[in-house]
Amino acid sequence: MARAAGADRLTDTRALGRDVLELPLLGRLLRWRYGRLIFQTLLTLAALALVVDGLSGPQAAARNLATVTPWVHYRGFVVLALLLAGNLFCMGCPFTLPRTLAKRLSLGGRRFPQRLRNKWIAIGSLFALFFLYEYLDLWASPWLTAWLILAYFGASFVMEALFTESAFCKYVCPLGSFNLVYSTLSPTQIEVRSHDVCATCVGKECVNGSYARQTLVRTDAIPIVGSDEQRQLEVVHGPEGTLGCGTELFAPQIRSNLDCTMCLDCVRACPHDNVSLFSRAPGRELGRADSWPRRWDVSLLVMALAFMGLSNAFGMVPPYYELQERLALGLGITSEFVVLLLIFGVVNLLLPLAVGVSASYLTRRLTFSYKRDSIRDTLAAYAPSFAPIGFGIWFAHYSFHLLVGPGLIVPVIQEFFGGVGDWQTWSFSVGAWLIGIIQLLALLGGFFWSMRLALNISLRRYRRKAWLAILPWAAIYLLMMSAAWQIFTLPMEMRGTLELFG
Repeated sequence: MARAAGADRLTDTRALGRDVLELPLLGRLLRWRYGRLIFQTLLTLAALALVVDGLSGPQAAARNLATVTPWVHYRGFVVLALLLAGNLFCMGCPFTLPRTLAKRLSLGGRRFPQRLRNKWIAIGSLFALFFLYEYLDLWASPWLTAWLILAYFGASFVMEALFTESAFCKYVCPLGSFNLVYSTLSPTQIEVRSHDVCATCVGKECVNGSYARQTLVRTDAIPIVGSDEQRQLEVVHGPEGTLGCGTELFAPQIRSNLDCTMCLDCVRACPHDNVSLFSRAPGRELGRADSWPRRWDVSLLVMALAFMGLSNAFGMVPPYYELQERLALGLGITSEFVVLLLIFGVVNLLLPLAVGVSASYLTRRLTFSYKRDSIRDTLAAYAPSFAPIGFGIWFAHYSFHLLVGPGLIVPVIQEFFGGVGDWQTWSFSVGAWLIGIIQLLALLGGFFWSMRLALNISLRRYRRKAWLAILPWAAIYLLMMSAAWQIFTLPMEMRGTLELFG
């Protein structure tokens, strides 16, 4: 029986991609109990440095760690990491470092309210972050950015202490929501080697963890499947154990990166060594019909984030300020807050909802499927195809800011540690022509990727009528790409480097 189980396990493994955790050095580090802690500690020290410099350092945006690091460099590197490796920031997120302490101080281990276990709060927090970024000029205020970082630490700690699951990461955090949505394009995913092993597992440690505030009365002896000898492994549930999945994902049922923070707690908690991080085709889940739940909140999160990419870039070009003036004069509004709220509310919330519902309605009419498919189900089917075009817009935007001043972080760090910043050497910019090519490739790549996904979805759902079904969605992607390209060809505020290059 053991030999047969081992053969089945090998067969399952061959169907998977490359096991990232088997790579030399890197794999051993990530599997190590304290591997993630090292990454988190480094980023926590960096976050504390941003707070210190933001509160006590020079308040010139281009000379302060609190503004240069998150608003120029972090955003550029995070989109690269998501595309090339996966959700590395959430893996090393400094805001979740106090998680173990918070769990041990838990005030009762209650569940997050049932009505709030969705993405509506995430949509609201993303909207609030981008709105405040523009209204308060966060990119220009080291002091406000420092307080924003402290607010992140406080909110994460409190929610970890109050609730059993990582509600802050899954339902609230705007940075996490951005990463989770676009990690669906990543070339890595948590998977299990054998579903048979999971079916016979007693403790389900990947999701339950091997840690409890009090040692459990019963200690399970779980057989290691796939070995020549059925040896027993004592799984001790106590403070020395490992927390289970913070977002409550059961490893053999994971079909998407949408809620996976890639913390690898499931890997370390599994007593069978049956869970690991595998490579995969980038965006594989986006083409699967059963990867995402068919819910309004999930669909609108992906769509709204794509439109937020447009509005965030639009807020940095001259036509935006002209629009502000026209609205203020035409509607008699004297408050900048109200004008900005009106623009952002329409573009980031009402427009994606109206576009998604309209396209779903047209698809149902063109294919005569309005009796079979609801608008919600049609929208949910096509929502994944907005991830590539949205990511392309964000990539084009964030790469611009990074490449305009890629070396600026060096003299800022030099001055933070009391030295003299070598601004002359490091104040260089990548050529505008190269930046333009990168932006164009990002937009075209996102457009054609979305088109391919939409076509596959249409073929799967409507077959011979696929070309009719895709028409509304193709028009949306084309308009979004064209609008983004028009924005990026206009003079854009460099934000954070303005004092040096302006």
